[in-house]
Amino acid sequence: MALPLTSDQLDRSVPVPERTEARDFILARLGSLFAFAPVGVWTAVHLWNQLAAWRSPQAWENSVTGHGSGASTALVFLLVLGPLLWHTVWGIARMLRSQPKPLQGGFSNLRYVVQRLSALGLLLFLGAHLYLAWFEPRFLHGRPEPFAALAQEMRFNAPTLLVYLLGVLAIAYHLANGLWSFLTMGWGITVSKSGMAWLERVSILLFVVLLAIGWCAVYGLYRGGEAFGPPA
Repeated sequence: MALPLTSDQLDRSVPVPERTEARDFILARLGSLFAFAPVGVWTAVHLWNQLAAWRSPQAWENSVTGHGSGASTALVFLLVLGPLLWHTVWGIARMLRSQPKPLQGGFSNLRYVVQRLSALGLLLFLGAHLYLAWFEPRFLHGRPEPFAALAQEMRFNAPTLLVYLLGVLAIAYHLANGLWSFLTMGWGITVSKSGMAWLERVSILLFVVLLAIGWCAVYGLYRGGEAFGPPA
């Protein structure tokens, strides 16, 4: 998972003005930083909070959708959605402009493709999730998303369940791979071979842990939907 899948650099055969190169360097560092904090940290906490579905509907609503005031909602918007938008735009531009490393075998090619597909899948999943779980209930219906609505969808709508399972898979992979990229290619904190090998094991462990937490949360919502019956 953690080996370099792409150089993430522009084609050096074409001269690049120094100012453009410096700008791209700064944008790359900011894009990598925003992916790790606050977006990555907040996402991991958000997945953990979803486990409250195992306790009760009220516990889930307090943990996931409850906000003390409108100011806290605005703060989340500024600290999470703003950097997420920046990282998304930067990531799309990087995907279009980066050059893949020379082919190193079928497995390396597969991981390169999976990295790109997970990013695209995650983009679609987050867009739908933010609209259905945050924008629509809060701005069109004037209330946070209720536990019953999501739990019923999980229980009685197979496509919704499948989308969330795949979305959590993409999140776990993207965050784990992003941790490795942030500490190596992004900021150069870990550059030695032994450090990269150790970080690779950490990234794999993080992937497994995040996937387990996310899928347990999905099952908790699926399990809770049984008490409400099919949607009307």
